[in-house]
Amino acid sequence: MTFAEFVSSSWDEFAGWLVLLDLVLVGGTVLAVLHFKREAQSAIAWVLTIVLLPFAGALLFWLFGYQTVYRRLMRKKVRSIAYKKLAAVRPGRAAADVPQRWDVLARLGHHRDGFPVTGGNAVELYHDGVDAYRAVLAALEGAKHHVHAQFFICKSDATGRRFIEALRACARRGVRVRLLVDSVGSYKLSSRLLGTLKRDGGSVASFLPLWNPLRVNLRNHRKILVVDGRVGFSGGLNVADEYIHKNPKFGYWRDTHFRIAGPAVFGLQDTFLEDWYFTTQETVRGDDYFPHLEACGHALAQVVASGPDDDFKAIRETYVSAILRARERVWVASPYFVPDPGLRDALVIAARSGVDVRFLGLFRPDKWIPFLAARYFYNDLLAAGAKVYQYTRGMMHSKYVLVDGEFASIGSANTDNRSLLLNFELNCQFFDTGIAAEMEAAFLRDLTDSIRLDAARFAERPFVARLAENAARLFAPVL
Repeated sequence: MTFAEFVSSSWDEFAGWLVLLDLVLVGGTVLAVLHFKREAQSAIAWVLTIVLLPFAGALLFWLFGYQTVYRRLMRKKVRSIAYKKLAAVRPGRAAADVPQRWDVLARLGHHRDGFPVTGGNAVELYHDGVDAYRAVLAALEGAKHHVHAQFFICKSDATGRRFIEALRACARRGVRVRLLVDSVGSYKLSSRLLGTLKRDGGSVASFLPLWNPLRVNLRNHRKILVVDGRVGFSGGLNVADEYIHKNPKFGYWRDTHFRIAGPAVFGLQDTFLEDWYFTTQETVRGDDYFPHLEACGHALAQVVASGPDDDFKAIRETYVSAILRARERVWVASPYFVPDPGLRDALVIAARSGVDVRFLGLFRPDKWIPFLAARYFYNDLLAAGAKVYQYTRGMMHSKYVLVDGEFASIGSANTDNRSLLLNFELNCQFFDTGIAAEMEAAFLRDLTDSIRLDAARFAERPFVARLAENAARLFAPVL
């Protein structure tokens, strides 16, 4: 019997087994969707994909859905609880008083296992990566006991090598160095370069290493540097040439980072060490790591960490609440704008209420799908009377929300579902008119390098463009 004859004679039986296998696969996967997906819209979309695309739909869910992430999240939550019990260093300091209208934001940031608002902090803002890196390297040169560094992206280019060399110098003089990078964001980081840091006595860990390169959810997007438990840095900057304008693909890189000294450094240190414990199971504690932090400034600050291991999305909740409490203005900067319905509605309601709502995003995209999806959601903002600007000088990577000249939230979180629902992020809330004023001044300077979208002209963009935007927004749950 020839092969063709064998296939012909067996095809009916083979097709029957394929249909049965698909039914079993579809049934099992739909049950998994119903168990893991809490949002009705997302669950419906996945069920339709699974039913309408035999085999492929189920494969897409198991690759990009939350089932393996769910197991990892449970492990992260269990280890988080274990770390807090072992370290036993949660602060006894009561929350500092904030103006009454912002008290709800302080409570949201402190909800569950969050950090309180603390007074007495000294804050320095950086609106350019060159200035921020200069301050970071100066802090590393002065390190005496330990350095804790955590970044989403760390590359082996000139900037990355210089940073690793600074960490090596710390390790060689007896400073305890711990470096935590995300396995996806830092996939270009050379193991040979990390090996030099290890040989000098530093410790290196990778957050959730991938055995399957398609499983890219549950990333650690935080940027944290803590020196001796007394000085901390955070914001939007990673470690690579583009962040100091040395990558011609991006050109000028506009970002926002900050240095903080005072009681709020505790939140940065504790967040880093919890992630470090999850990754390495090393418990770090003691007065050398959590020294008593005296007041050294006047700023009221609150570290707000959030991630997919908690149903309460602290950064998202504070964003939405701050926007809804605005009386005069809400100014937002972010390279990505793919909001969930709650965040979108908060901005639209504020704009319709007469609040000066402005959003500053990208003119030249670094990622096309999020860029097109953002343009779809711009429709809602423009229709409500909000102003949308696109930064033309280079890459707009700053991430902050400013309200009424009194409140500023600055950090790693974008205004998209990935940051607010899927990633591990860290922001700092500042209840300080001086910091808010400096951020507003920077925002207005950025507008001089931006173009404002005209609502009427935007509505007349080509049909093909609108079709692409509609297609891109279908990926909103994972953007």
